[in-house]
Amino acid sequence: MVDSVCAWTSGQLGLSIPGLNTFDRHLLREWLQILGLVLLATLGLLLVQVMYDEFRPARDLGARGLDLWMYFLVTMPSFFALVLPFALLVSLMLVLGQLHRANEFTAMRAAGVGFFRLTRPLWLVGVLCCGLTWWLNTTVVPWSVEEKSSLHDSFQFRAQGELPPDRRVAKSSVTFDNYEAHRMWFINRYSRFTNTAYGVTVSMLDSSRRELTRLTAAEGKRDNVRGGWVFKDGREFDFDAETGDVLHPQPFREKYYPGFQEDPALMLLIDRRPIDLSFYELRRIREYFEADNNPKGVDYAVRYFGLLADTISPLIVIAIAIPFVITGVRVNPAVGASKSIGLFVLQYALTVLASSLAAKQLVPADVAAWLPNAGMAALAAWFFIRLR
Repeated sequence: MVDSVCAWTSGQLGLSIPGLNTFDRHLLREWLQILGLVLLATLGLLLVQVMYDEFRPARDLGARGLDLWMYFLVTMPSFFALVLPFALLVSLMLVLGQLHRANEFTAMRAAGVGFFRLTRPLWLVGVLCCGLTWWLNTTVVPWSVEEKSSLHDSFQFRAQGELPPDRRVAKSSVTFDNYEAHRMWFINRYSRFTNTAYGVTVSMLDSSRRELTRLTAAEGKRDNVRGGWVFKDGREFDFDAETGDVLHPQPFREKYYPGFQEDPALMLLIDRRPIDLSFYELRRIREYFEADNNPKGVDYAVRYFGLLADTISPLIVIAIAIPFVITGVRVNPAVGASKSIGLFVLQYALTVLASSLAAKQLVPADVAAWLPNAGMAALAAWFFIRLR
């Protein structure tokens, strides 16, 4: 009778998977229920935090009603990949702790069921979660980050409707060093409304980084059809590389430079925080900084490789939770939840340490990104050794 009830309940939850016995379905049913509740609770708290941080700035920009809710809903997917490992760990601590206190694992082991056979459903779900994390980090989260930025820009467009076009959604003091092409850019103001740079200075250098030519212009805009840039109301100066003397200043009304292939979108990413960039934006800016071994790119590289490293986080979480709970004493579920928080504090400390080592160039950025997972994997291995 009990087996029939468990089988029916498992079917209702979509757990009628070939090869799963009654205990497997029971374990998955209990775990997935708690996992769903923890995910909803965590995302709900994050939504409250986002609303608290973003509500007033968005309102000040003129966002109302549906715009606000759309802004918040677009923001939330970017947090899902972040909370998934935490939700996995907390839910596993609670469910496995409950089964441990009820001596269900002891009974199954006494019946001759192997330890890894008991936990096989957890590992299968962990592999699926790894694929889910990859999909989130490479597809959903980039869409969320970029769509949020687009909505924020649209709010600014409307809020700045009375300003001149060149002042709308404008970023001041944009600098860009194209190391490979030997060009340095300084832009007083770049308007994303007109896609035009105002007050442009471009210095063209030789291989020794000495200035050969300087271009100044009132306006500059990339020509997306022909490629290159078009500058207006400017002047071009040639310099003697040895003496620095100005040679042959040439004013112009409009001039087209086909060799200038710099992308304004990349220029505007330079001063943004790594956490505010999507996966593909991080890749672009990492490649830009790597071209001249610029140490400013370390944080972006660590964040980029960290998103890749997060793919295996679900398996590491499961590897920690299983022996951590089963080798522990039978205590209140709240203790398990508090222990899981402590483990994430430890991982955060490892992340900060790894980032610091990368910033000091003691370890490569890709190695620093994997160090926290390596540390937690070593902890999981130690727990399994104790379990045996």
